[in-house]
Amino acid sequence: MSTAFRSWFMLIGFILAYFTYLLLGALVFSAIERPVEENLKADLSALKAEFLNLSCVNSTALESFLERVLKANKYGVSVLENTSLRTNWDLASSLFFANTMVTTVGYGHTTPLSDAGKAFSIVYALMGVPFTMLVLTACVQRLMHPLTYRPISACQRRAGLQPRSASVVHFIVLLFLVVLCFFVVPSLVFSTIEETWSFLDAFYFCFISLCTIGLGDFVPAEKPGQSLRALYKISVMVYLFVGLMVMFLVLRTFHKLADVHGWTAFFQLPSCDEDDEDKEPIIEAGPEDDSPEAEKASIKPLDPSSQVSYNSINR
Repeated sequence: MSTAFRSWFMLIGFILAYFTYLLLGALVFSAIERPVEENLKADLSALKAEFLNLSCVNSTALESFLERVLKANKYGVSVLENTSLRTNWDLASSLFFANTMVTTVGYGHTTPLSDAGKAFSIVYALMGVPFTMLVLTACVQRLMHPLTYRPISACQRRAGLQPRSASVVHFIVLLFLVVLCFFVVPSLVFSTIEETWSFLDAFYFCFISLCTIGLGDFVPAEKPGQSLRALYKISVMVYLFVGLMVMFLVLRTFHKLADVHGWTAFFQLPSCDEDDEDKEPIIEAGPEDDSPEAEKASIKPLDPSSQVSYNSINR
């Protein structure tokens, strides 16, 4: 089998597997959620009938009222008395909205009301999303050496592990620490602060957020009368940014691991060795030195053994 034919065969297989995965998910979600939805519809219909029987409001006026209320609620505006004094566009809430927009989390609980706000959102996201990706990439590049390359080198030197074994051990430890520090511990914090959230709800929120899915069914700091709401929103914003950076680090580390073990070559995927991301950082570590000594040093080729990287691991 030729390489080109094998590459196309693998690509078609990936596409078919992807659509099969989507179909399987749709069937499971439909089987689980549709009965619950039907029960909720029946409860609402019974509640509506009971309300009409106990009041002088006719059905048309009630439906018109509910339609306007639901439309306002979609934009984060509620008619409930205990939420009427809260605004969705104070400084902290606006920062939170901007953060969810440029990180592509987008919970959808708060949206622009005016045409000017919608137009500005387009322009703001058009520049903010790639800028955020640039910042995350630059940060991950700096973290790859202290959190990936050096620990693997330490495992090889101190534990006497083979390169491939050291990379697997490192990835397992890294994944465990990420799950503990960015999923389990924050879930405990969120389930404590948000009284209506269970631990599963909080863990679900953390996972949906850090995977940038952002369904919006759970949004922190939305409870009326919550103390230190502004500080809470800013803290969640910092958590989202750092969490996304760590998730990007895990993905980069897994890509390197797959490259070391030959999985990228087997599935005809791009190798991490083919890019220069880790060789030439986006942001330089220090100011340029124009002295003759520095110019000679820049001309002198680098010794590959002086840098600890996945490229130096034998396959």
